[in-house]
Amino acid sequence: MKLDFLEAFNGGKRTLTLPNSHALDVTIPPGTRTGQTLRLRGKGGTGIGNGPPGDALIEVEVRPHALFKLKGDDIHVELPLSLRDAVLGGRVSVPTPSGPVSMAVPKWSNAGAVLRLRGKGMVRGAAAAGDEYVTLRLTLPAEPDAELQDFVSRWGTAKPNGTWQAEETL
Repeated sequence: MKLDFLEAFNGGKRTLTLPNSHALDVTIPPGTRTGQTLRLRGKGGTGIGNGPPGDALIEVEVRPHALFKLKGDDIHVELPLSLRDAVLGGRVSVPTPSGPVSMAVPKWSNAGAVLRLRGKGMVRGAAAAGDEYVTLRLTLPAEPDAELQDFVSRWGTAKPNGTWQAEETL
């Protein structure tokens, strides 16, 4: 059975039709993984000598998601971040497989910085889940901003020790 990533992550119900036209209701537990086998007791074929029916075994394949990448129990996602949010910090909305959440971005966050959302990863047991790791990706406005361009051109130059000084006008 092929599942979408979000269906495997959140769980759900699905009806399968077998080659003999019998329909099976399948409960997909949250945190289902590729290669996992779901067992439906007593839903298989008739046993030998008219014995009780066996079990139906359903092998699962989870399709990859365009936004979320699964590594072990952890989810990885890239988050576009404006220059304003990177410099000033603040709260931003972050997508998770179970729905968006609000996350604090620290002031002076660099592109490529990775922030963690605890417990927002794949379920790994009855009460535990992995984490979601959010990689910040700096994005500039879609349209050129003359004021921002002017500000950056006047901003300054870096000294060898990493500090900034105003450029001298010639």
